[in-house]
Amino acid sequence: MSTTIHRAVIPAAGLGSRLLPLTKATPKEMLPVGDKPVIEHTVRELVASGITDITIVVSGGKGLIQDHFRPNPTLVAQLRADGRTAYADAVEEVGELSRLGHITYLDQHGPYGNGTPVLNAARNFGDEPMLVLWPDDVFVAGTPRAQQLIRAYEATSCPVLALMPMNPVDSHRYGVPVVKENLNDGLLRITGLVEKPKPQDAPSAYAAIGGYVVTPGIVDELRRQTERWYEHRTGEVYLTDAINAYAGSRAVYGQVIEGKWYDTGNPLAYLTAQFAAALADPEYGPHLRRLAQGIGDPTPSA
Repeated sequence: MSTTIHRAVIPAAGLGSRLLPLTKATPKEMLPVGDKPVIEHTVRELVASGITDITIVVSGGKGLIQDHFRPNPTLVAQLRADGRTAYADAVEEVGELSRLGHITYLDQHGPYGNGTPVLNAARNFGDEPMLVLWPDDVFVAGTPRAQQLIRAYEATSCPVLALMPMNPVDSHRYGVPVVKENLNDGLLRITGLVEKPKPQDAPSAYAAIGGYVVTPGIVDELRRQTERWYEHRTGEVYLTDAINAYAGSRAVYGQVIEGKWYDTGNPLAYLTAQFAAALADPEYGPHLRRLAQGIGDPTPSA
């Protein structure tokens, strides 16, 4: 098995039902956060972390994702001819991401659940480990989250989950790891996950968030889950279930991520991510702060 990671999977076949009707015609992965669609933030994070083979697993109606990353030399040439150099450079740079990340697309086939796209992609990966990142997460960090996960894998040669500290009252929203050992630099040995426990039942003060290093052993667990699904045709195939089963007898680690995490999977989280990105923009941020202060001022203007 490889000592480092070159491949990544982005499952992008979901319906985006929590954001309907906004996602009726527009894939949730293409909703903007700042001046980029949310999936572009994920692709840029992977490319910046040295990933050279990105598989985006899609379903019907996701053609906009491919259109976005596909190079468009005709548009670039037209923009340059019109003297709109900055726009031409921006369009060209997005197309270059497809080359740098060697982006390929795969149609999802199999049972419902977020483990299925991982298993679909793994058929082409042999015994190589892979990163799995969701396309509706945005991380703002000095060191990309993907790079932090890669370093943890290089130190352990084992599956790794991205973790962040949580307020115990929020435990019902997350998978919470059972921590066996607290190592250096935010690296934790874990023995399982408890899904959405009550605060009093939470086994630790950490939440499992978007981001995984998946090894061939986890893929084998996903394959067994899928075989059972075809026998009974009930439930869904979840990546966390496979990790939990694997962790019962083999080493799994969690890496506490340094940075800020923005989820965009529901309306409030999406608005929060969009607002935070706008406030961080050096051009637009000051204006939006003044606007927010004016909206929040109960005193009517003269």
